[in-house]
Amino acid sequence: MNLALSAKNLSASLGGRPVLHDISLDIVQGQWTSILGPNGAGKSTLLKAMAGLLTHTGTVALLGQPIQSIPQRQRARTLAWLGQNETSADDLSAWDVVMLGRLPHQAWLAPPNEKDMAAVERSLRYTQAWDWRERALGQLSGGERQRVLLARALAVEAQVLLMDEPLANLDPPHQADWLCVVEALLMHGTTVVSVLHEITMALNANRLVVMREGRVTHHGATTDVATRDAVCQAFDDRIAIHPLNGQWVALPVRTP
Repeated sequence: MNLALSAKNLSASLGGRPVLHDISLDIVQGQWTSILGPNGAGKSTLLKAMAGLLTHTGTVALLGQPIQSIPQRQRARTLAWLGQNETSADDLSAWDVVMLGRLPHQAWLAPPNEKDMAAVERSLRYTQAWDWRERALGQLSGGERQRVLLARALAVEAQVLLMDEPLANLDPPHQADWLCVVEALLMHGTTVVSVLHEITMALNANRLVVMREGRVTHHGATTDVATRDAVCQAFDDRIAIHPLNGQWVALPVRTP
């Protein structure tokens, strides 16, 4: 089994407070792994640490190499990142924002080539953001902005794509479109890792990582009953997972 990412004995703190506690986790290459857990479980912190964006103890390997030993440009071509509350210059056009995703492929101060422009157009069309490619990012709604930032991550054409709350500000139809984008990436062999609050959407992933209080409590195939049970337990059985029209759906459970 080939691994896209591998963490060993990973621990991290934020503001002096321990958040992750001795996590070891393998992410299978070419599959979609989604990280679930209640608020404060450490999901986003884990994703940042595995992306090499956060100081930590322990080790992280990217495609079998220690991530800190990989030259920055090579790492930026191999691993793409979409974080929460991503910032970008509001006066840049959507086209120019997405073109930033091509920087790891370009020589210093070199203009975009045909391959860069094709990747940007393809990414904007994937995310249905092509029609406002000339509009400034600051003129877009929250959902439109999120789709442009997703297009920027897609434009990298990386082997591994990490996304933290990528469905923020997206309405249900565009959440479904995002799912189609992920499925297309998987068809091309891309590894996708996401942190999602939308549990029903996460249940479409190949594998689930369940977290609570800074620890991984379960990691397994979404098709396994034990995995779905672990998801419910992580939320104190305040959700229930049911089959519906060929997929799994998570519904809240009311307490008396």
